[in-house]
Amino acid sequence: MKKAVFVYSPEQLGYKFSDTHPFNHKRLTLTMDLLKNIDALKDIDIVPARVATEEELLLAHDPKYIDIVKRAGHGELTEAQGESYGIGTEDTPIFKNMHEASAQLVGGTLTAVDYVMEGKSEHALNLGGGLHHGFRGRASGFCIYNDSTVAIRYLQEKYKARVLYVDTDAHHGDGVQWSFYEDPDVCTLSIHETGRYLFPGTGNITERGNGQGYGTSFNFPIDAFTEDESFLDIYEKAMREVFEFFKPDVVLTQNGADAHYFDPLTHLYGTMNIYKEIPKLAHKLAHEYCGGKWIAVGGGGYDIWRVVPRAWSMLWLEMTDQEMPAGALPQAWLDRWQPEAPVPFIPTWEDPIPLYEPIPRKAEIEEKNAQMLDKALHIIRIEKRV
Repeated sequence: MKKAVFVYSPEQLGYKFSDTHPFNHKRLTLTMDLLKNIDALKDIDIVPARVATEEELLLAHDPKYIDIVKRAGHGELTEAQGESYGIGTEDTPIFKNMHEASAQLVGGTLTAVDYVMEGKSEHALNLGGGLHHGFRGRASGFCIYNDSTVAIRYLQEKYKARVLYVDTDAHHGDGVQWSFYEDPDVCTLSIHETGRYLFPGTGNITERGNGQGYGTSFNFPIDAFTEDESFLDIYEKAMREVFEFFKPDVVLTQNGADAHYFDPLTHLYGTMNIYKEIPKLAHKLAHEYCGGKWIAVGGGGYDIWRVVPRAWSMLWLEMTDQEMPAGALPQAWLDRWQPEAPVPFIPTWEDPIPLYEPIPRKAEIEEKNAQMLDKALHIIRIEKRV
């Protein structure tokens, strides 16, 4: 059995709204090139992403919606016709062959699922996935099809698995949460910037599931300007409590890289340190509770030059038990991409210290986060006793 596989096909780069849209899968190319420059990713590690079938997409999406996406990508739908489906909006504009490109991203996550669940690999990574805002009949937040929702349904139907979904994107994993809000065999855990300031505006600690699924939805909304220490304290305590409570067969992690200080769409003050620690604990708990069954996908991350390649490289390095690098980034990588980048690169794996000016409200923010954590953990402990 392989330690991990890296799922990728060049066709995944076809998921492209425009040259100026913040969601830019050039970050896949940048990440892979960085990993290859440090000899951490070899051709033997890469498996091609297949295309999800329509039957598989129907696990999470309405047939009429799939038809709308197809028509839009083939020039047969106006923006006005697509608006009620979230298609043709500023967030999710129409682009050529959008159904085919979206199905490729979903298929990549399903490829990762099969490699892990069929015992071909302990872990699997599809950085092209993580489109957690997609709904059954509507696109949202740059996400057309929701690969994680499809993958979880697929895990349930094909492998009868009990699934824990962990989302550390700065934006709440709303599309996945609502898809399984009444399902007792899927647990969702999301750590995100509070919706008071940020899209999609959901993810309160009171969102706990409904019906038979009550008590399987856990949210940890953190305050704007949250720094590493508070983020990681919440992450570690939440992860350990939820794993122990739910005892999953497999864990699927969404690894958005937009909680970093440089990210242009969020208000968190994370550094590269959180992206070393997030996969480390996920890896450890996957072995403790799931026999190592860990599937990981990408997600948000809108500073594609200074943040995403370093953060996602650390995820792959952790998955494959390779040593975390330190010091300078490869000069060949910097020389290749800096002329194209609109910002100066951080030339090292670590962020400079200090990365930003001290926050006057640091103590207040940490206290608010601690109070939120206490309330959320209290809810979990109540559920464990029921």
